[in-house]
Amino acid sequence: MGPLRADVAIVGGGYTGLWTAYHLKRADPTTEVVLLEADICGGGPSGRNGGFMYGLWEDFGILVELFGVEGAVRVGEASERAVDSAVDVFRGAGIDIWFERSGHLNVSTSPIFDEAIEEYRGLLSHEGFPPDLYEVLSASEVALRCRSPQFRGGVLQTRGATVQPARLARGLRALILGLGVRIFEGTPVDGIQAGAPARITTRSGEVMADQVVLGLNAWSNQLPGFRRSVIPRSSHIVLTEPAPDRLREIGWTGGEGIGDFRATLHYLRTTPDGRIAFGAGTGSSSREIDSRMSNDPTWYRRLERQLQKWFPEFRGVGIDAVWGGPIDVSAHHVPFFGSIWGGNVHYGMGFTGGGVGPCVLGGRILSSLALGRRDEFTTLPLVGLRSKRFPPEPLLSIGARLTLEAILRTDDAWEAGRSGNPLLEMVARMPRRLGYNLGH
Repeated sequence: MGPLRADVAIVGGGYTGLWTAYHLKRADPTTEVVLLEADICGGGPSGRNGGFMYGLWEDFGILVELFGVEGAVRVGEASERAVDSAVDVFRGAGIDIWFERSGHLNVSTSPIFDEAIEEYRGLLSHEGFPPDLYEVLSASEVALRCRSPQFRGGVLQTRGATVQPARLARGLRALILGLGVRIFEGTPVDGIQAGAPARITTRSGEVMADQVVLGLNAWSNQLPGFRRSVIPRSSHIVLTEPAPDRLREIGWTGGEGIGDFRATLHYLRTTPDGRIAFGAGTGSSSREIDSRMSNDPTWYRRLERQLQKWFPEFRGVGIDAVWGGPIDVSAHHVPFFGSIWGGNVHYGMGFTGGGVGPCVLGGRILSSLALGRRDEFTTLPLVGLRSKRFPPEPLLSIGARLTLEAILRTDDAWEAGRSGNPLLEMVARMPRRLGYNLGH
């Protein structure tokens, strides 16, 4: 690579970095942008997630607590407009990302989880919340969209959409290459030295940049000052062989994304060729990112069993692919943005597994920060939000593992219609009692 000079250097080739590069070049085509990625663009969680694309309205209650109603509405509306703009970008470029806006269906899988439906009813009457965003569905109405012996009532998020995540990432890569962004894949960053300009060192050479954007997702906690701001947690998915006849048998032909009300969320969607992708927020929650976060055979077996429990019609349908990756869990459950090290190094992190849509907004925020603009994006209250810090080590890793195990076992008991172990339930509720928007 050799020594390079750039106006803006972006570290990370996932959705955050890619959208930042795109919006930088659209805002000012003369800006020299360099993007550095350790793997390939989209090779991390951005290219291998569930592909659910929507804004931040689902976190409206949290946003109100943090910013008040007016601030929460600004964030919700900005995140929704960002998703719409992303769809227009790909349609205009003729890039097929399998976008389908069929709604996202949240289903209750036991009487205990029925209580979550009432929380959505409360949201619908909340000041500032879009009254048409959710439709509360009875069990029979859920069955009209997808039949399962586990499903009870549910809530349809009417604006929810699905995409093919790797197509989105690689399509965005092609777009920014066409705009003149220089991309260096297979280029891990060894260090960043603050200054004007900042100095980024890699094994292949050095980049001097007036502005730096950090889009590192779960790896953000390796940065000084952010070790307790996010915690990596794994998510895994199994993908069935094509079985469109089985999908027709259960009536799931509308393309809706589906999730349940567990804290250890199950999420699933169909594909155009008749597969089910079935995933979950799984284990391996700790400060370090290890191989289990990308490949955990125990969880693949568990997910296959759960899929067949939900859909007995899919017994005998093989699993064609499996994958996983780390997500960046924030204490508030919403992303946060800001600038550090003299003000010319900018960051966005804490998407907590829901970044496909919000990363579009994140790219707008970070591009405006790098260009020194005060606009509708940099004045959103997500900018400058001081994320609640997780406990120091060793409490962080030990506590995260114990708490996640308690949450998982409690979810399993509740889904089976049983009361959970009182001690485990107490531990599962501990994060919220300590001010974290996680767990029960």
